[in-house]
This record gives sequence, structure tokens and C-alpha cells, in this order.
Amino acid sequence: MSDGRDVSNDDAVYRTLLESTKAIPWKIDWASKKFAYIGPQIEALLGWSPESWMTVDDWVMRMHPEDREYVVNFCVAQSQAGIDHEADYRALTKDNGYVWLRDVVHVVRKENGEPDALIGFMFDISERKKTEEKLLVLQKELEALSFKDGLTNIANRRRFDASLEVEWESARSNGQPLSILLFDIDFFKQYNDFYGHVRGDKCLIEMAQTLSLALDGPRDLVARLGGEEFVVLLPQADASVALKVAERCQRLIQKQAIAHAQSPLDQRITVSIGVGTVVPGERMKPSSFIEAVDQQLYAAKKNGRNRIETVQVAA
Repeated sequence: MSDGRDVSNDDAVYRTLLESTKAIPWKIDWASKKFAYIGPQIEALLGWSPESWMTVDDWVMRMHPEDREYVVNFCVAQSQAGIDHEADYRALTKDNGYVWLRDVVHVVRKENGEPDALIGFMFDISERKKTEEKLLVLQKELEALSFKDGLTNIANRRRFDASLEVEWESARSNGQPLSILLFDIDFFKQYNDFYGHVRGDKCLIEMAQTLSLALDGPRDLVARLGGEEFVVLLPQADASVALKVAERCQRLIQKQAIAHAQSPLDQRITVSIGVGTVVPGERMKPSSFIEAVDQQLYAAKKNGRNRIETVQVAA
């Protein structure tokens, strides 16, 4: 006995609903791997007519080569296991462009649990991906800025602290030396008072560039700690290497010959340098080592400035 409904009319209504959405509906027969249906919206999006989507191979070959292996293996494995799933990938357009799609897949199973068909929707997520990529670039830029001194463009204290932590553990594990150089520009307050903060900032920038030129190790790092204080981190450098780097820095700064009329030291910009070397042990902390090097910087300033004081710290 009929329930009074016109089945063909129902099918027409369902198809109209499916084909009026932006999402692209499709169905694949599992046994034959042939498309039983794909919405006409596919042609407007990718340029390929619905009739050209014959088998799973058409779907595979119209996928970006870089996405193909992972997406196909993932979808096949999930489908065989009878698990509904979704995958993002770049689909090839007929004019050799690509569109980001998200395929949401439902596995229709037989009574025995084996796959009978796959039905799903393709969603154009190109704009979302563009937004995600922009956010990722912005995030990387922000991360870079968070580790960079805003004035001099070298590493800041946060970057130095992070690098020291990594290099300290590496030196401790491998029984290797680690050296730190602390710099303080002599009579910098007087420089700022006499020449003004614009010239003061320029001096700091030139100092950062000079110290950077003095480094040659692949993991060497120069950072601005704040104000007129700078630090150089020298992984795998023993005391003799550290002293040579400090002397090179001093020579380069002298060669710059930045005028400092208020300095009693040759009326040129000079620096006081504290140098320390340690082979980190189990008990010593990086902060204790920095404190020891800072004491050498204090001694350099106390003993007349424009000089280098060194210490080898026992761990």
C-alpha cells in the first residue's frame, strides 16, 4: 500500500537541495571505485565537468602531488576500517591552478561491517587557508620580534636567556667549555647627556654591529641586555679563545673611534669587558656563572675602565 508520497519527486527535491549548496556532494561505490554521483558545483569550482569524474583515479590525479600520497593512504585506511573522516588537500583545477578542499567522508557499511559506499561533501576552504597562512607568517614575525632588540636588531635578553639554557645543557652533557663576555660602554650616561639620545641610540646601534662583526662561530651570539650593556655567548670556547674574542672586540671598537668628548679615556667611546669561562657541572646554575662574570665586569670598571678582566669558574 502506498503512503501517498511520490518517490521521484522526493529524489528531485533532495537533489535540488544538494546542488544548491556551496558544498559539493559526491558518492563513490566501494566495490567498483566509481563515482555514482558528484554535484555539478564541481565544474564551477575546479573546471572539470561532473561527467569527467569517473573513478577514484580521477580524484587522485586531480590532487596536488605533494598532498597525494598522505591523503590517499589516510582516506583508504580510514574507509577500510569503516571510520568516518575528513582530509584537507589541494585539488587541481582544469587551468593548472589549485584550490584548497576539505573532504568530509561518511562510510556506508554493509550488514557485515564492510564498506559499501563512500558519501561526502567537498568544501572550498581556500580563503580559510589563506588566512591561516597569513596568521602563521604573522606569528613567526612576532616570535622573531620577541627575540630581537627593538633598537639594535640584535638578540635581546630573552633570546640570550633561551640560548644560554640550551648551550649550558649541551656543554654540561659533552664536558665542553662555555664562555661569556659582558660589555659596558664607559661613561655612556655622560655621552647621552652631552650628545643627546638620538646620537646615543646611534652609538648603541654601531656598538651592536661592531660586536656582531667580531664573532665567527656558527653558534656565537651577541645580545643587548638593556641600556648600554651587551653580552656575547661563545659556545665551545675556552678561556684563551674568549680572551682573543674580547681583544678583537676592543680593537674594532677602538678602530671605530666614536668621539666622546666627556670621556677622560682618550675622548673616544671605550668599553669595559668581563670575561668568564666554565665547563658546566651538575651543581652550578647559569645564573651563578653570569654573576661571576658580572663581577669581572665590575672589576674592569673599578680598575680604570677600558680594560678586560677574566675569570675561569670552577663548576
